[in-house]
Amino acid sequence: MSEAWTQHGKVRVREADGVMEVVVDGLTTQAKYYKPLIYEFFRKAWRGSRPAWGEFAVEIAMEYVGDPPWLDLDNLAKAILDALKGYAFHDDAQVARLLVERKPGDRERITVRVARLG
Repeated sequence: MSEAWTQHGKVRVREADGVMEVVVDGLTTQAKYYKPLIYEFFRKAWRGSRPAWGEFAVEIAMEYVGDPPWLDLDNLAKAILDALKGYAFHDDAQVARLLVERKPGDRERITVRVARLG
């Protein structure tokens, strides 16, 4: 990806070649925290492309340092998909492939990659 990041608070996004990458710095055990955080970024700071039709693949990675946080990944995925609705795609029913993982990393963050299929 070569596009520059757009940042507002803890959220930054870039888009290139039909792929959107979203990074949220820091972690919390409350999945519901992420929906308004990401939604507010798109509402206030995003000037990128409009949502598209078709099928999408979404990869969500929660990176942690030390012990993994007690967070249900299914709730995290739902909160993030709801926040992306209307910006990356029109409806989360367009997500044909979804990967959600928790893994150790060098810093605490959530990384989301949204790509059109086909």
